Amino acid sequence: MRILGIDPGIGITGYSIIEAQGDSYTLVSCGSIQTDKDLPHQKRLAEIYRDIKQICSSFSPQSAAIEQLFFFKNQKTIIPVAQARGVILAALEESGVETGEYTPIVVKQVLTGHGRASKDEVKSMVGRYVELNPNTKLDDTIDSIAIGICHARNLEIKNKECINE
Repeated sequence: MRILGIDPGIGITGYSIIEAQGDSYTLVSCGSIQTDKDLPHQKRLAEIYRDIKQICSSFSPQSAAIEQLFFFKNQKTIIPVAQARGVILAALEESGVETGEYTPIVVKQVLTGHGRASKDEVKSMVGRYVELNPNTKLDDTIDSIAIGICHARNLEIKNKECINE
């Protein structure tokens, strides 16, 4: 199954395409959508929307996973991130891609075994699941891969439960 992982943001949205076959994962592509902070807010949102639509068109994911808003230390960023999530969810819906949502704690729990893992611990575990290009340095991109792997593992568990019923 081809999965699109997304770490939403207004300035940087990380994305990844993962091919999952059982408990084997291949990183097909990853990167980030970076918007210019000097552009009007609505233009930044439109750019994110268009880019997500283009990623869906180019890679044809069967499923997507996006980070869910859970807790924000910076109250100034919560609304723009929520708006970015909104246009991403709209783009996924319009592209016909089923979507799962996961909090950062759940992603960390699934990947590392505990929900308070550091960025370095998450990156290390992501590297155990997929071969990372040494140039993949943005936390947003690494997080999108982690979100995609979390979703793949969740779908795998659900499929096993359906088979055993």
